[in-house]
Amino acid sequence: MMNNGKAKISVRNFDFYYGNFQALKKVSTDIPEKNITAIIGPSGCGKSTFLRCFNRMNDLIPSVHVSGEVMLDGEDINKTDVVELRKRIGMVFQRPNPFPKSIYENIAFGPRIHGVKDKKVLDEIVERSLRQAVLWDEVKDDLHKSGLAMSGGQQQRLCIARALAVEPEVILMDEPASALDPVATLKIEDLIQQLKESYTIVIVTHNMQQAARASDFTLFFNMAEDRAGYLVESGKTIDIFTNPKEELTEQYISGRFG
Repeated sequence: MMNNGKAKISVRNFDFYYGNFQALKKVSTDIPEKNITAIIGPSGCGKSTFLRCFNRMNDLIPSVHVSGEVMLDGEDINKTDVVELRKRIGMVFQRPNPFPKSIYENIAFGPRIHGVKDKKVLDEIVERSLRQAVLWDEVKDDLHKSGLAMSGGQQQRLCIARALAVEPEVILMDEPASALDPVATLKIEDLIQQLKESYTIVIVTHNMQQAARASDFTLFFNMAEDRAGYLVESGKTIDIFTNPKEELTEQYISGRFG
């Protein structure tokens, strides 16, 4: 993939299996640092599986095995301590999943696990994270209110703030706005644009308009006849959407399948 600057994550000849079923086949690409990379493609082509490879969320599934390389800053993530890896690579899921705790405790949870005990430091982390998630002004007087009492859009921004609290380098987002209304979706997209100043962001989306609006680079996956997902094309989003190299990409972008 062409990029402006260095690759934060590099993937080479990557295969992924659930037991005997191959879900991803021979994927090679780069994720550029401090940019937004969108992963698009039809249902079942391995988009979310690929995203979850970056912080080894798939390790939680029995019978999963991989081959090839996924490198974070040149280090093989499969040889990295998984707790440390997930501190560096945060994740936001499709549906907001705040803990059944106060807004404050949702944010403080990660830093506490990583050894932060000082109340003043925790207060600073909570405020900084909520400000980064453009949520501070809405909740600063209600920090002890349950995270579950917030609106869906606020809950998703709370989950983003929770991911930011441990100061990751990469943020993975698996269809982060698909459960939200259009106004909340645009808030999330605006937030993502602000966050790319400091973070590398990878977002799975089924929404073509969102990928075109919100990302700098795009990876287009499709499913082979044997149902294995593979990377058809990658590049700058503007090129993928206006001048794709592959006919299959053009067909998908124009809505002729998927």
